Amino acid sequence: MKVLVTGAGGFIGSHLCEALFEKGYEVKAFVRYNAQNFWGWLEHSRFKNEIEVITGDIRDFDSVQRAIKNTEIVFHLAALISIPYSYLNQQSFVDVNVKGTLNILQASLSSKVYRIIHTSTSEVYGTAQYVPISEHHPINPQSPYAATKAGADYLALSFCRSFNLPVVVLRPFNTFGPRQSARAIIPTIISQILSGKKHVNLGSVHPTRDLTYVKDIVEGFISSVDRGSEEAIGQIVNLGSNFEISVKDLANLITRLMGITVEIESDNERKRPNKSEVERLWADNKKAKELLNWSPKCSLEEGLRETISWFGENIQFYKPELYNV
Repeated sequence: MKVLVTGAGGFIGSHLCEALFEKGYEVKAFVRYNAQNFWGWLEHSRFKNEIEVITGDIRDFDSVQRAIKNTEIVFHLAALISIPYSYLNQQSFVDVNVKGTLNILQASLSSKVYRIIHTSTSEVYGTAQYVPISEHHPINPQSPYAATKAGADYLALSFCRSFNLPVVVLRPFNTFGPRQSARAIIPTIISQILSGKKHVNLGSVHPTRDLTYVKDIVEGFISSVDRGSEEAIGQIVNLGSNFEISVKDLANLITRLMGITVEIESDNERKRPNKSEVERLWADNKKAKELLNWSPKCSLEEGLRETISWFGENIQFYKPELYNV
């Protein structure tokens, strides 16, 4: 089948493109146009010449419509995702995350696609009111980023209910692995250690997160279009590991795996505003098991070892001396 991946040059998107190609899909990768014709992480993919790369802008309906034409499945991952950046540029997040999603939905409707996989985020839940967090948990976005993603989720579901558009909303909790931006906690820790720092600067270290290796998350995405996944249409499905670990304990685990002793310091500049911090995330993944026959296979330690190894070989792509907003 012919599939389109938006946000294809990014962290999860590039891994998804490669996995889809390996499974025999005809892959079109939608990346943001730039004068250098730079395709993000796909520039370094071994399948670079096997995947059709389409440049455009998710905010522009015409370019989205051209990309979706003659496509059977759309994996919509394109988004602005940095929470600190969303405090500074709210309009951009509305334009990309909400309007961009609307463009995808409208173009998919006119092209009569077989399935749309819309990417949500666990951040829409806010701090857990109970654990593990099921799909019935109240939606309580605590940052502008999370608010725009929640809006996009409901917009996608409304198209399913109003126009019979075959939408599945996947809600990954915290994903990690090779190619992840240094805005995320694990690359932040690893890159600072690899740069030789003896004091690792983080934000708040008490919140907990539910972490899943990127290859498992990608398998969750592909499972949502496999045979037998029709029951997931119109549904929200969590993708997570059903465990939690604090940022502090995570940092200590990484330093142990790297065989390094460092001081973990909490930097006020990196902390979210008090009422915006999501204190606890812990996924209930039973629905994914039931509807998609999916559960993560890679342990946290195994995934961290692979991630540390990859960063050791690719640290030149990062700037550990900077706080990545």
